[in-house]
Amino acid sequence: MDLSIIIPVFNSSSIIKKLVSKISISIQRKKKYEIILINDSSKDNSWQVIRNLSKKFKYIKGINLNKNYGQHSAIFVGLKYAKGKKIITMDDDLQHPPSSINQILNALEEYELCYTLYLKRKHVAWKKGVSYLNNIFSSFLFNKSFKIYLSSYRGFDAKLLPKMFKNKKNVRFIDSLLLYSTSKITSIKVKHKKRYSGKSNYKIKNLFILWF
Repeated sequence: MDLSIIIPVFNSSSIIKKLVSKISISIQRKKKYEIILINDSSKDNSWQVIRNLSKKFKYIKGINLNKNYGQHSAIFVGLKYAKGKKIITMDDDLQHPPSSINQILNALEEYELCYTLYLKRKHVAWKKGVSYLNNIFSSFLFNKSFKIYLSSYRGFDAKLLPKMFKNKKNVRFIDSLLLYSTSKITSIKVKHKKRYSGKSNYKIKNLFILWF
């Protein structure tokens, strides 16, 4: 398996089909890939949509969590089932353009970890402000370059997984484990899109909890 794409899903039943379609169109046909959709206890019918897609397409895997654990924990569950040599994580709202997947994969030919830097972000002002503070804080904490923005649209080599899972502590902040696992890090610029449908599930309270 060449690639695993891991996507936490929360209340995005109206978006999932479109997201999967765009991913499938964007990925080079010669690559063998899987899309792992983790339903983080959605209140809509996201799980039913995921089940139907997994029955229709063999490359789609669905995981249903019994309660809402949050984005990072949901991704950790997906990582335990990932079989790809390269791994990409992305959001479920189509703000992360699937057209940039191949660009991330190209960067991973030379580096072990690739983040994305959003161009003309479509987020509201307060969300941009919290992300800016988080970038300053994390740059000092993890001794990383300020130019490396810790976005949820990221790709990394699956060889890092043993190092990440070796940590026995109850750590569920993926970026901390990734940054401690490798120094071969880069970033690429991607266009940031408007949410395809509905409103963002992340409120200011959620962002501050994740930050702290």
